[in-house]
Amino acid sequence: MTSVTDDLRLAADFPQASYDDWRKLVDGVLKGAPFEKLVAKTYDGLKIEPIYRRAASVAPVVGRPAAAPWQVMQRIDHPDAAMANAQALLDLENGATGLTLVFADSNGGHGFGLEPTAEAVAQVLDGVHLDAGIALELQVGPQSRAAAVHVTEYVKKKGFDPAACDIRFGFDPLAACAAWGHSPYNWDEIAPAVADAVKGLVASGFKGPFVAADGRVIHDAGGSEVQELAFVLACGVAYLRAIEQGSVSLEQASSMVYARLAADADQFLTMAKFRALRLLWARVEEACGLDPKRLFISAETAWRMLTQRDPYVNMLRATMATFAAGLAGANAITVLPHTQALGLPDPFARRVARNTQLVLLEESNLAKVSDPAAGSGGIETLTSQLCEAAWALFQEIEKAGGIFAALQSNLIQNKVAATRKAREANIAKRREILTGASEFPNLHEADATVLEASPVVLSPYGEPKFKFEALSPMRLAEPFERLRDKSDGRLKATGARPRVFLANLGTPADFTARATFAKSFFETGGIEVVDSAGFSDPAKLAAAYKAEGAELLCLCSSDKVYAEQAEAAAKALQSAGGAHIYLAGRPGDKEAGLRSAGIKDFIFAGGDALATLQEAYRRMEQA
Repeated sequence: MTSVTDDLRLAADFPQASYDDWRKLVDGVLKGAPFEKLVAKTYDGLKIEPIYRRAASVAPVVGRPAAAPWQVMQRIDHPDAAMANAQALLDLENGATGLTLVFADSNGGHGFGLEPTAEAVAQVLDGVHLDAGIALELQVGPQSRAAAVHVTEYVKKKGFDPAACDIRFGFDPLAACAAWGHSPYNWDEIAPAVADAVKGLVASGFKGPFVAADGRVIHDAGGSEVQELAFVLACGVAYLRAIEQGSVSLEQASSMVYARLAADADQFLTMAKFRALRLLWARVEEACGLDPKRLFISAETAWRMLTQRDPYVNMLRATMATFAAGLAGANAITVLPHTQALGLPDPFARRVARNTQLVLLEESNLAKVSDPAAGSGGIETLTSQLCEAAWALFQEIEKAGGIFAALQSNLIQNKVAATRKAREANIAKRREILTGASEFPNLHEADATVLEASPVVLSPYGEPKFKFEALSPMRLAEPFERLRDKSDGRLKATGARPRVFLANLGTPADFTARATFAKSFFETGGIEVVDSAGFSDPAKLAAAYKAEGAELLCLCSSDKVYAEQAEAAAKALQSAGGAHIYLAGRPGDKEAGLRSAGIKDFIFAGGDALATLQEAYRRMEQA
């Protein structure tokens, strides 16, 4: 029996593997194919290599202090103030260290939110000891901005020391303009109002920060990491200028602005994005002649990654996003409950959202090391690439006259729209997979429970004098969910979903792989699969199809069996009433013969699944 020391000596006897050794092995597997096949690209065109060397240098990221956990924020958005208060107290009693008050009309409201009245604010905060280390973050919009004033009034009424209250007030008119696509005021009118609001809060004794540079509006609209970072930088600089022009020193102004980023399930890009923002903001401060300070970054798990179908997978997405944001140094994290896309989350969904953070902090000890990704070749490279690209876009925005002017010229919207279009194309082709929605669907899943509530309706805010393209929020799964909704509607109306018959040729070894692919393909659109045993006799196959009476049918087998039997099977199925026959797999050089035999469409990995399924519904509706 060898000891640990002996094992270490044995390992030392082997030569150390190098990058060149790895490349030789990879080149052997590629067999002449270009190495670039293994290099992925982000939506910003940044390269992601399959392997990285250890980073030669470590970027000096100004992050949260070592061994300091982030603030566990819990979203409070129930329109009924009494219910919201009960939720807030329960959350604080069970591990939350802060509350994110989401008011109606704010960018993150998604149809719900608190009523921005003095009475509602007082009721929501009743029993919350704001001077006892509980963090408060406000998400307000132009119509609900008075909520910030009501919070200050509540603090004074309760006798709390404003300086002892950890409140981020969240003023962000620029993000509201971007999301709405219009504004009743020009930036020259908005900026002084922002400065006056901040100075008023400072005079009242609050320490802030007061103004949020919120990148979620870009992320929610389908934008990229570079676009989100550049937008945050441009908004932050605009707010710095506005506050400084209000006779506040630039050094003081820099501590009055904080950032908010979306965290999604792409672990490495999310980590690199959060790390990059700290470096970029430090560069802004240095350009202002200031010593870089620690920027407060608030994270929220991404809206666009949530699915209505198989919503429990959202728990995994949120865990990955929280993990990434936490490791990258987010100071506060809000987790959207897994049923948020369906409505107001119930107590179970809220508890899971809260415990996602608590488990990562208290059981996985994620906050015990400051910036654990430092020195990682992949993360350091991605961080550096994001910094360079985001700074270039930020400069482009500044050259356009600043963020408001860039919105007016649709500079930002056009870039986000192009990224969104590319993203939607990848979703449609299932190159970017959404488990439970575009892949591995469950047509028999039970409905998730959400709370019933009537949203708060606020009066319109001013006349939209300045109009431009809106950065409207989206969810990646929506196109496939609309097909599932059609299927549900048909089930409710007729008692049955649309069906596709899998015409399997040969033995299970021949057809199982493609039959499995076809089942997932059609069920992502809500089309129920009718499986079949393998057939070699075209007449028996046609009889089995006719007996089932499914609206659609799809041939499934191996390329070898297709070459021998597909054309005869297709002709038999067509004679049995199969007007539109699909074949699972690429047709290759036999496409002409297959089409002449009656096969109309081919389904395969990388094909436009969404367009194919939409066309299938169109044909069924016309039949």
